Amino acid sequence: MKTIFEKTNGNDGINLTDKKLNLDFLPSEFVRTGEIGLPKLSELDVMRHYKELSDRNFCIEKGFYPLGSCTMKYNPKVNEMLASLEGFNIHPSVDDDMAQGSLELMYKLQQALLEVTGMDAITLQPSAGAHGEMTGMMIIKKYFDTIGEKRTKVIIPDSAHGTNPASAKMSGFEIVEIKSNEKGQVDINALKSVLGPDVAAIMLTNPNTLGIFEEKVEEISKIMHENGSLLYYDGANFNAIMGYTNPKLMGFDVVHLNLHKTFATPHGGGGPGAGPVGVVDKLRDYLPAPVIEFDGKKYYRNYNIKHSIGSVKDFCGNFSVLVKAYAYILMMGKNLKKASENAVLNANYLKEKLKKYYELPYDEPCMHEFVITGEKQKHENGVSTLNIAKAMMDGNAHPPTVYFPLIVHEAMMIEPTESENKEVLDKFVELMIKIANECKTNPEEMLTAPHTTPVKKIDEVTAARHPDLKYTD
Repeated sequence: MKTIFEKTNGNDGINLTDKKLNLDFLPSEFVRTGEIGLPKLSELDVMRHYKELSDRNFCIEKGFYPLGSCTMKYNPKVNEMLASLEGFNIHPSVDDDMAQGSLELMYKLQQALLEVTGMDAITLQPSAGAHGEMTGMMIIKKYFDTIGEKRTKVIIPDSAHGTNPASAKMSGFEIVEIKSNEKGQVDINALKSVLGPDVAAIMLTNPNTLGIFEEKVEEISKIMHENGSLLYYDGANFNAIMGYTNPKLMGFDVVHLNLHKTFATPHGGGGPGAGPVGVVDKLRDYLPAPVIEFDGKKYYRNYNIKHSIGSVKDFCGNFSVLVKAYAYILMMGKNLKKASENAVLNANYLKEKLKKYYELPYDEPCMHEFVITGEKQKHENGVSTLNIAKAMMDGNAHPPTVYFPLIVHEAMMIEPTESENKEVLDKFVELMIKIANECKTNPEEMLTAPHTTPVKKIDEVTAARHPDLKYTD
């Protein structure tokens, strides 16, 4: 087999100055013979170019980012510095003896997450919230298979995150959807009507995607457990209850956490993600292997998990993200509870300010987020929620999640997070009032928004039917 390098002398070392490129085995049309053709620019010109591109992008450091159900909070930069410390930059395949510092950090992070969730055992492997969901559902499936019960169905409320039915389906379950009641919560009668010996679990987000706490969660837990079923806690909204209650107290058996939502690690492209999964004691033998343990003297990776579903992620998960989450926990300490408190306070403050100008489908005290609608604006002035969202961009605010949850028409899901101060919230209220007024007085302006962003309003119908997939300069 030919290699791209060939020796020029007898030196067997790795110094590439002793080698030359050998491209004879490549077809001639793939071999460049002339100049590469890049423009000759100064470093200053290049830096200005990329800075200008960066300025076009909206980010949490640039303005308010109330992306409901996604918790776009500020990520402390000190966490990035700590995650890049040289001592953490070791190969994941080294022996446990050479990784005691890293293993200790993961073990202590596990203990912290167990304390706030109330769970008995945990894995740090999953690389995202949805990945954690699927891991949890695989654990539930393996559990019932192991004890010899054929349970094929998972109950999911109609207000659930879309990843819930996807995760359950990919784990081999049939989905049973139940409707919400007039308060936006699980309808107990609807739940009872679909129960049977074939139901493995219910997947709940509490508070749910409407930002409303499930008042009857303990009754739901009792109903499910009496049926021999388990409860799965979608921890996407855990940042609303942390320190005040926990999934174990509510009766849940499995929980995943989104570290980017509750523990201030980067979200999306700034990640990668992490979605640890905690379980009650009877499910600990089903966790992915390895789990990090401590024998009193040494931290080690335990691969001997009796009924393990197997590994769901290389090694022990996205380590740099785990470092950032642990740093945040150490930095916050008992103020983790304060973070939830402020998130709930900020959301209720905005809800009360905005409900005079937009419809509020469920006028209940909310938790960390709430849902208003553009139904009135659309009906009276022809301005849709999408138009309102685009207009927010002209006011230096990122649009919230729109058209979700699906049970609310023209929905806008708003989550201010605990990171924002009252000045920022008041500016957002002013912007939303201005938009509501302009929907009445100047709807044409709303229909053509945004006007100040680098990319203006697109023809979404044409874009969907005739996408331009070619790259152009």
